[in-house]
Amino acid sequence: MTDIRLSDEEWGKMREFLRQESRAYVGRDEDGCRRFVEAVKWMSRSGAQWRLLPTEYGAWNSVYKQFVCWCATGVWERLLAALASDPDTEHGMLDATIVRAHPCAAGAQKKHGQQALGRSRGGFSCKLHLTVDGLGNPLRALLTAGQRHDSTQAQALLAGLTFEKVIADRGYAGAEFIAYLHAQGCEAVIPPHQRAKVKRAYDTWLYRERHLVECCFNKLKHFRRIFSRFDKLDRSYLGFVQFVCALVWLR
Repeated sequence: MTDIRLSDEEWGKMREFLRQESRAYVGRDEDGCRRFVEAVKWMSRSGAQWRLLPTEYGAWNSVYKQFVCWCATGVWERLLAALASDPDTEHGMLDATIVRAHPCAAGAQKKHGQQALGRSRGGFSCKLHLTVDGLGNPLRALLTAGQRHDSTQAQALLAGLTFEKVIADRGYAGAEFIAYLHAQGCEAVIPPHQRAKVKRAYDTWLYRERHLVECCFNKLKHFRRIFSRFDKLDRSYLGFVQFVCALVWLR
């Protein structure tokens, strides 16, 4: 596999955030912290088992335990929020995609955490819900079981975010969500249901920009750890998603 280490510019931006994290290595062993983040990037790109992590990144079990710790304490989520601190808030876009789960993702005990796994038409799967800004950069990611409807996470995807207009497909055209957007002073660029008695007007030209959220999913799924789910717990898989979303902001 080709070398996928972080560039000095990418690491410099991450380091500014990690210096403020009490659980990060920065300040005690900056080189070790960079090597750990590069190990997570290698795992994200390769989709390999943790045991196959090259020894140059350190002991696989130590890297795994540190990764799980950062997932549990929300470090990856805060890293994404720090790098996405200046989004284009004129337009926001929502969508969801099915992620097929490998059989090894099953079997976690409930006492260890939630799984967000279920059965959909695609089989054993989970669903990745995403919010992107007007330029197609990821802002927030959530997980549900594969059979859950896209609209169930609509309000959660927008909580704390402010957009002038929200673009989404018909899966988000429910009356409750439209009313929520209007209450927030936000224009809904969402086609009405085909069987709706009253056809609500929307900006058909602006709706064409919705392809940006699809392009963002495409960027994320270039990472094999995102394309297919191997992690038993939802927080571990979501940690990889949030890390890769942060890498998108570093491009």
